[in-house]
Amino acid sequence: MAGFVLLTCGDAVIKSVGGSWPAPALAALRFTIALPILSVMLAWNQGKTGFIVVHPMLHFWRGFAIAASSLCFFLSLFLMPLAEATAIVFVSPVFTAVLSALFLKEPMHPRGWLAIVVGLAGVACVLRPNVLSLGLTAFLPLVAAMFFSMLMLLNRRVAGSASPLAMQWALAAVAAPLLIVAATAAHFSGLPQFAVTMPDANVVVRAAIVAVTASISHWLLYMGTLRASAASIAPAIYAQLPAALIIDALIFGHFPDILAIAGALLIITAGLILWKGQGQKGSRLAAD
Repeated sequence: MAGFVLLTCGDAVIKSVGGSWPAPALAALRFTIALPILSVMLAWNQGKTGFIVVHPMLHFWRGFAIAASSLCFFLSLFLMPLAEATAIVFVSPVFTAVLSALFLKEPMHPRGWLAIVVGLAGVACVLRPNVLSLGLTAFLPLVAAMFFSMLMLLNRRVAGSASPLAMQWALAAVAAPLLIVAATAAHFSGLPQFAVTMPDANVVVRAAIVAVTASISHWLLYMGTLRASAASIAPAIYAQLPAALIIDALIFGHFPDILAIAGALLIITAGLILWKGQGQKGSRLAAD
């Protein structure tokens, strides 16, 4: 739970940058700072063998997925309230279930279809006021959730091929250069909001804080899975929503309306429906 809450605190730091620096450049800086830190940690723990990548194309697409998800989510944080963007991203388990059925041929239980309906209804409630004010850009956190689901699917394909630290390093090693290219392209697009200038120390420090806190968060989540199954700790992700609501209210002065809160609760309900179904499936497999 501490790991998930710390991720939300990092999102708040990103949002606090506001219009001080473009979102694509900020995403690139976050991974560029994280990459050497992870490289040193990996070399210290595993030596040269830690950098040997199995299934390089799968790792490339993992890096592409996290880069695209981070870029869309960072952009949404500059445009939308933190709590609402966070709530929409929670629909990613629903997308993962759909993609698993389509591409991994995993059977979809009726409970899964119920979760899809409930989750999308929740997304519609949360998006309602933002679509009216922002137009299509309000869908950015939804796109971020789709790319994050893609990452989850790819993680299943490469599970066990490397240590968790090596997997993090592989993500950053691909995401950092891709985001640098994206930030450069955005800079030369001519749009003033994407113009990259020399960042002041405040921006660099905040990006560094996010890079460090994200790595600590992932370490805490990994340590949690050592003490309990991944399925049993999955619902702890929803600790992010109250954390986001509190941060939004105290720091950014935003209070979501009743319909947005109801939509967030529907999205959480969809996730819990999926989690319960997976837990029962796991219990049956263990019994067999």
